[in-house]
Amino acid sequence: MKRIIKLSILLTLLICNFAQAQITGNRPLNLNNPDDISYLDPKNYVIGGVTVSGAKYLDSEVLITISKLSVGQYIEVPSEQTSNVIKDLMSQNLFEDVQLYATKIEGETIFLEIRVVERPRLTRVDINGLSKSQTEEVRKRLNTNAGKIVNDNLLLTTKTTIEKFLREKSYLYPDITITTKPDSGQANNEIVIVDVERNKKIKVNSINFTGNEEFSDKQLTKFMKGVRPRAWFRVFGPGKFKDDKYEEAKTNLVAKMQDKGFRDAQIIKDTVRRHDNNEVAIDLDVYEGPKYYVGDITWSGNSKFKDSVLNILLGIKRGDIYSEEKLNSKLSGPTRNSDDIAAIYQNDGYLTFNVQPVIKRIHQDTIDLDIQMFEGKQYTINNVILKGNDVTNDRVVLRSIYTKPGQKYSRELLVRSVREISQLGMFDEQKVNPMPTNLNYEEGTTDIEFSVAEKPSDQVELSGGYGAGQVIGTLGLNFNNFSTSNFFKKESWKPLPRGDGQKLSIRGQTSGKRYQSYSFSFSEPWLGGKKPIYFGLSAYISNSQYQRYNWESNRYEDYEGIPKIKMHGVTATLGKRLQWPDNYFQINSSLSYQRYLLDNYGGIFLFSDGTAYNINFTQEISRNSIDAPIYPTSGSHIKFSVQLTPPYSLWNNINYETAPDAEKFKFTEYHKWKFDSQWYTKIAGKLVLKAQAQFGYLGRYNSETIVSPFERFKLGGDGMQGFDFLQGSEIIAMRGYANGALIPASTGSNQQNIAIRSGSPIYAKYQLELRHPIMLNDQATVFALAFAEAGNTWNKFDEVNPFKVRRTVGVGARIFLPIFGMLGIDYGHALDPIPGLTTDQWKQNFTFSIIQNMGGF
Repeated sequence: MKRIIKLSILLTLLICNFAQAQITGNRPLNLNNPDDISYLDPKNYVIGGVTVSGAKYLDSEVLITISKLSVGQYIEVPSEQTSNVIKDLMSQNLFEDVQLYATKIEGETIFLEIRVVERPRLTRVDINGLSKSQTEEVRKRLNTNAGKIVNDNLLLTTKTTIEKFLREKSYLYPDITITTKPDSGQANNEIVIVDVERNKKIKVNSINFTGNEEFSDKQLTKFMKGVRPRAWFRVFGPGKFKDDKYEEAKTNLVAKMQDKGFRDAQIIKDTVRRHDNNEVAIDLDVYEGPKYYVGDITWSGNSKFKDSVLNILLGIKRGDIYSEEKLNSKLSGPTRNSDDIAAIYQNDGYLTFNVQPVIKRIHQDTIDLDIQMFEGKQYTINNVILKGNDVTNDRVVLRSIYTKPGQKYSRELLVRSVREISQLGMFDEQKVNPMPTNLNYEEGTTDIEFSVAEKPSDQVELSGGYGAGQVIGTLGLNFNNFSTSNFFKKESWKPLPRGDGQKLSIRGQTSGKRYQSYSFSFSEPWLGGKKPIYFGLSAYISNSQYQRYNWESNRYEDYEGIPKIKMHGVTATLGKRLQWPDNYFQINSSLSYQRYLLDNYGGIFLFSDGTAYNINFTQEISRNSIDAPIYPTSGSHIKFSVQLTPPYSLWNNINYETAPDAEKFKFTEYHKWKFDSQWYTKIAGKLVLKAQAQFGYLGRYNSETIVSPFERFKLGGDGMQGFDFLQGSEIIAMRGYANGALIPASTGSNQQNIAIRSGSPIYAKYQLELRHPIMLNDQATVFALAFAEAGNTWNKFDEVNPFKVRRTVGVGARIFLPIFGMLGIDYGHALDPIPGLTTDQWKQNFTFSIIQNMGGF
């Protein structure tokens, strides 16, 4: 028996030594290979060490951590635990293959090796079938940096991202194929190739409704704002299908149904299915529910107003169709005229006012309401705090706002203050943010904090153009936040003293010796600093002379008797903001002196040699309630002015039939009347309609005189005041027509050229313009527009027919850059030719404009 036991022990030791020699020698054991390890005879070991082989890019210690193997740990070999090592590592989606080996066994100690084969790395993603800009956008969204693992997740993410991007562009059914190829330049790297066939953009073929009884399909389709099906009357076809617009349309559909009294209305199910390669059909199953009406209305919590007064203010009575949208609008706004109940309270100091309608009872189709109010107490303004004005002085802003310390809090005045800050032109109107803060309930006080963001307001005009047969260059500097109080402070010159809200403008225009014009203007909106009294001062000097072109020397030259004209002028203006009829009104009074010195300069001013003077007084009243100066969306700007000269002909004893022209026109006399009205209204979203009407009339005091050759109106073109400034004319833009081309029909053919040059005494112009913003921020404001204009000019008042006009339509764009002002380009198509003029004389499709505020109010 002892010999048998000894023999068994010897055989066991020989087998163990043989197994260890096999592991440490030629071939380690694969712990997940049944040929190497029997799962029928598992054994327990202590882990003596763990190593990783085959990892080039990944950290070995991290992989060991993921494997959940650690030195000193007991492990059964083989077992579910050894299998999980492979599963855990493969689940990371980083490897092509993972194997677990036992490299050495010493008694009860086992040494393990994790062998991995890493997946290939990404070199780049090549996208075929998209435009350059689309490819760049997709790359930004993919964020596929070189070195990423090329795995199924990467390929799926790439495809999904491109599909989502194309779907946003209305390509709902693209064909996308993704392949990979080895990168010959880098080992274990691959290039991902994406071939995209966008196919056509998808439109809506039809919208089909089920479940509707009270609403017709036509009504419900109309409620689907932003999603329009194909129809014969839609000239440009239906719009492209977009997911975001579709979701908005569904929300709007339910809201409109509920607004009609069907408060339980909802969409039960919706399906977007492919109709053909170009279109989809939309199926909507709706639930209308019963139609509800307003029952009894009770009020609770009110002490300032009686129930009867609140019922009148609410404007909703028993028996009206129940509409939550209308109810909430009437209670807490915002309403167009700020006549909601919350506004009435908050405009009277009740800052913390709150109102909540509660459905008290629903019986059959009637809803009884209890409107619960929390009035709180009236708050007065303690302090007004200003933040963000790094350049502009506090007083410039604080003097413009309507919320003053000691006043009762008013939501209406807060909104008005935001408008006034925006009108200053020194701050980004999109970032003016007023906020009540530091509420003290015990004392009933609050602070108002205005956060503003300065924007560049100084402007530079540097341009060149061709006019009057010559190249004209222009340089203009416009400082919109000038400060005279800091003029003598050296540290304030950066490069000029700023911060007082004054305007200083300097402008020069020249074509060399033939033409020079220089102008200067300065304005102070608060003269003396205590009251809104406007003061403006402007002056100009200009001269021009004709030159004869010498073909031999190939240049312009002076000659004897050369026509020359010099003009000088200065204007002083005083204005005041009015409080009646309301505080949007402004009245301005101006006194102007101009001198015209003519030397052999005939054909335009009715005399060729001598001096003429234009001394006039202008009275202007205006009302400006537009909400923003650059891109108005609401409000109006109405202006009426009369400009008068002394009636010299009534006392100078000149015989206007026999006197020489130089004597008759030495002192210019006229009376000039102008009216301009602009209205801005939001149509939908950010789409704004501008409507404008303008009229002008230049009259005379004495029937024996002729209408002044100065101060006439020129209708047509881009409206820019250039070389025409020498002729004392007022330029009125009308796109599609050439500059000054709209001459009166009664003008004789031999006088047409003179009429174009000197202008007309009467004009009318009308305009409709649709605008939509592309970009609105402090760096730039960009918007597109479509316009229709009509206008005409007349020589005599009895010829005037404001409805007999010449028409034009077109499109354009505007970009406002703080440093350059408003830049514009338009394409206009004139519909009515000008009799007696050739097409080249009256037609001008493209017009360019540079519009700057040169210091006027």
